Amino acid sequence: MESLIIRADASTQTGTGHLMRCLALAQGWKDAGGDVTFITACQGEGLLQRLRDEEFDIKLLSSAYPDTADWNFTRDILAGHPCAWVVLDGYNFDDAYQQMVKETGHKLLAIDDMANLKHYYADVVLNQNSHAEQLHYFCEPYTRLLLGTRYVLLRREFLAWKEWHREIPEVARRVLVTLGGGDSENNTLKVIHALQEVGIPDLEANVVIGASNPHASVLEQAVKQSCIPIRLVRDTRNMPELMAQADIAVIVGGVTLWELLFMGCVMISYDRNSIQEAIISQLGRENVLKYIGHLDRMVEGSLSSTIRELSRDQNKRCNIFISGRQIVDGKGIERIMDVIRDLQ
Repeated sequence: MESLIIRADASTQTGTGHLMRCLALAQGWKDAGGDVTFITACQGEGLLQRLRDEEFDIKLLSSAYPDTADWNFTRDILAGHPCAWVVLDGYNFDDAYQQMVKETGHKLLAIDDMANLKHYYADVVLNQNSHAEQLHYFCEPYTRLLLGTRYVLLRREFLAWKEWHREIPEVARRVLVTLGGGDSENNTLKVIHALQEVGIPDLEANVVIGASNPHASVLEQAVKQSCIPIRLVRDTRNMPELMAQADIAVIVGGVTLWELLFMGCVMISYDRNSIQEAIISQLGRENVLKYIGHLDRMVEGSLSSTIRELSRDQNKRCNIFISGRQIVDGKGIERIMDVIRDLQ
């Protein structure tokens, strides 16, 4: 395999999803015998350590595109790897950035969510979302479109659970809360408050926050004052195990959604933006999850009643579980690697 150069970022504003799904692709590339370099403006030490633990090469940017320093830095690295594949994942990487990469002579894979660019110059456009096949891409004749949940990027730690089977209890009592790596508005605290009012006997929760979460001390205090057992988990490396333990998860869209579908965990999901709204609302209509609205409009009482209702409805949870497990089969990276090999 040739080298892979990934350009992706993460922050409290943009979340960690772009970097984490690129991590999954990087693991697949490395497992196939290739070298991986990340070019990133990410400042989160926890995320950077995850990349170091995988022994990926990391090139740190001081500022991100559209700052010209981004492309100048990236171009110099590409020049040292003339046969490498390049991956772009981020809403700031526009058609001009794609065109500049292609003009260097490199093969390009663009990870996308919304088909909003005027033109796509990438050799491969990957959109792993359930609505992707309904979108129209303006692209080059040579562009290969990989659209839909057949191409969901799952990290290695999830694939180890491929043969695991979930039991659906009569009453759901174990809740997982994960609202992304940053959660700058501290909506996690609202969920902790909502859990106090659910009223299901023996209810307990794991609340997962990222290493970059700025509200850790406030959340620690809230957990200590909770009337139900709540464990605050920071920057976890065992997310599949936590998902396996949970009967219900409270999340906000993003990469976590596909991971939970693979793990067969019933979800109550908010959206953070119009892209997530399109994806989650469709899955809600298909009875794959419980869609409850925009994160900024969270109402604690409404969330409490939704958790209570879903906890007591075993039949509904069974139906959601069956529908969700059929959507993500864990073979996405295999299919993507087959396409890349074919193009090489």
